[in-house]
Amino acid sequence: MRSAPGWPVELADGPVLLRPYRRSDATAWSQVRRANQAWLAPWESSPPGPWVELNSPSAFHYVHRDQRRSARRGESMPFAVCLREGGQERLVGHLNLGNIVRRAFCSSYVGYWIDAAVAGRGVMPTALALAVDHAFTVGGLHRVEVNIRPENGPSRRVVEKLGFREEAYHPRYMHIDGAWRDHIGYALTSEEVLAEGGLLARWKRHRAAAR
Repeated sequence: MRSAPGWPVELADGPVLLRPYRRSDATAWSQVRRANQAWLAPWESSPPGPWVELNSPSAFHYVHRDQRRSARRGESMPFAVCLREGGQERLVGHLNLGNIVRRAFCSSYVGYWIDAAVAGRGVMPTALALAVDHAFTVGGLHRVEVNIRPENGPSRRVVEKLGFREEAYHPRYMHIDGAWRDHIGYALTSEEVLAEGGLLARWKRHRAAAR
């Protein structure tokens, strides 16, 4: 089986690390997912069933298997988002470049979530900037899209801080939390950021200007 160009890979900036998932992540993944049910459940599409069971260590092994298969087919780049602090590494989120289409399209959809305990610290904007820069260079993609429910203010702020372009409103786009939900479509193309030294460089300039 082939992998996507540039995959597997580890990406890092300061304490933020993106890396492929490991089988040994099961317990940490389950703990953070279960602890964040109220924070995450309203925004995620998931099969029916109790949150505790869907996010158990045993469920992780099925998720991990599917992620590995998709990555090996070149259809996705799934990352564990980790924080390295005090000599320790902690899993605090997830980011996936999924539905990768090559040839004349060279595009991907991005999905992500973050532990509420570290939200607002710039972890997810940094992680997304790292992933997009990798996608636009080694990954060989030209465009990335992010679709977010209008009510999901924290997730929208991530892409807006990074300068993603709002370009569409999708009525009844995805079935989430018991109903078909509208989404706002955001996107970037490689030309919009590579001339500025990349999305991470742009994000750092934005943070410095805000201080």
